[in-house]
Amino acid sequence: MRLCDLEVDLGGEFVRDNIAELMGELAERQIALEPTFWISEEWFSPDGIPGIAVPFYLCHPRLMRLEKRQMYEVEGGSREWCMRILRHEAGHTVDTAYRLSRRRRYRELFGKDSQKYPDEYSPKAYSKRHVLHLDSWYAQSHPAEDFAETFAVWLRPGSRWRTRYEGWPALKKLEYVDELMTEIRGKKPLVRSRARVDPLERLKKTLREHYEAKRSRYETEQSRVYDGYLWRLFSQSPRGKGQAASAFLRQHRADLRSRVADWTGEYQYTVDQVLHEMIVRCRELRLRVTGSRNEALLNTLLLLTAQTMQLLRGRHRRVAL
Repeated sequence: MRLCDLEVDLGGEFVRDNIAELMGELAERQIALEPTFWISEEWFSPDGIPGIAVPFYLCHPRLMRLEKRQMYEVEGGSREWCMRILRHEAGHTVDTAYRLSRRRRYRELFGKDSQKYPDEYSPKAYSKRHVLHLDSWYAQSHPAEDFAETFAVWLRPGSRWRTRYEGWPALKKLEYVDELMTEIRGKKPLVRSRARVDPLERLKKTLREHYEAKRSRYETEQSRVYDGYLWRLFSQSPRGKGQAASAFLRQHRADLRSRVADWTGEYQYTVDQVLHEMIVRCRELRLRVTGSRNEALLNTLLLLTAQTMQLLRGRHRRVAL
């Protein structure tokens, strides 16, 4: 089925309620902006348009289940996650609507918005110059994303950002956003375009084509599993003694994938690629679990985390526009 043939809209309870909550938060802060919302392929806010594209899969339970099967997680699929993304995208719309990036102080704190977006970036995990909101240290990817992340932290009710970021250089950015929002309180936006970019009804690609392209973005570039680690973790015992290590890993695959993704900030699909390589190699080496299963599970979790972190260090993070 083509994306344009999906009969979905923004009237579903999940999307509707989260958008309403975002609009309530903006109104509470007296930000006189009503972003345009439409359905597209992924989350994004276009350059020059104070609007937010919502991914199609959030608009119907069956599509959310399909996304889960294909990618092992649904980006924005829970209320908390969806609100985090919406607040981030709202930061882009406010930036655009009031032309904030043209200000000198904005450029001094965040950088030039005109800076070219990189295809990938290499984050500094322990930097205190950026707020922590979305995964993957996303504020470090581009000045516009830094502003959007800072705005999202500022907007979230009960965030206690002054206390949370006390002593961080990032606090100056939060205080500047607070000053800006006080200045524009109640003022009409300067940019009021209601245009929509890549709306669902114009997307001719099929669901199969969409997911083939999406999965390819998160696949590992090469095997990172070393036989020595697997030899220490499992053993090459005769058939019938202990469970096959490959079967053991498949049995705990979902839990391992989810926990490592939470710890590392990596996509579950990418973690699963690393885990798949471990399963294949265990089968080829005919390794088995002969000792404590709990100990084997813990050691597997540590190994998978280490392999995933090595993958993170070995390549840059992709920027999702």
